[in-house]
Amino acid sequence: MPDRPPRSKFDGDRFERKNGSAALEVRARSIWTGTDMVQQPIPYGPIPRLILAYVSTFAVRERTPEIPFGESANDALRILGIDKGGPAYKMFRTQVSALAACSMTIGFTAGDRAYTFHGNPVEQFEAWLPGQEGQRSLWPSSMVLGRRFYETLLDHAVPVDLRAFSSLRGSAMAMDLYLYLVQRLHRISRPVGLTWWMLKDQFGQEYVGEDALADFKKKFKKALAQAQSVYPDAKIEIVRGGIKLFSSRPAVDPKEAKRLRV
Repeated sequence: MPDRPPRSKFDGDRFERKNGSAALEVRARSIWTGTDMVQQPIPYGPIPRLILAYVSTFAVRERTPEIPFGESANDALRILGIDKGGPAYKMFRTQVSALAACSMTIGFTAGDRAYTFHGNPVEQFEAWLPGQEGQRSLWPSSMVLGRRFYETLLDHAVPVDLRAFSSLRGSAMAMDLYLYLVQRLHRISRPVGLTWWMLKDQFGQEYVGEDALADFKKKFKKALAQAQSVYPDAKIEIVRGGIKLFSSRPAVDPKEAKRLRV
């Protein structure tokens, strides 16, 4: 199921990705800045993935749809394990606003029926205004997740080691692979083979041209090694024509999940 925003900057206000019998559409929306409705971009890259992992983990752990981000830039960056500094600060502020504003539509086919789900991951977004509480600019204080998004998390979310996930933020593909492996490996009972073309369709649709598959395989193998470095129990074998997945221990013991913090 394609359920992540684009990995690189996307021009336009509508992003769509298909994978087999499923598709994701992300639309950019606006937020209120205290004086104006301001159009936001499509969220992209590692930061939205880290934010989604944090809010999902917090929501499930604390059994609440209201997610706090602290009372300052330092608080929010510390929560997400991001080093302080100009680029990180600016990127977080841009991407959290874009993620909070966007809407998503997920479509998938099951049997002889086609299903469509419309929803906003974030139902309510609160931010400190410039000049208040020592804030230098508009800054998130909390967000409230959409009801159906929150209920889906409670039913299906798998614990993620946020420190490990944050360490992968230099590569959005490595982050996507880590989440895929965390979700998939502990559920399979027998080896599963995936061809390079299947993997490219899921993780590398942006690779096009004569050398697309070769370029993708090179990037994928590097990202896979990064993901395995923080999920050492993941049992994966690169074989002729693709990879093979084997049943593995969960990345995080569910009994230990409540202790995890960024």
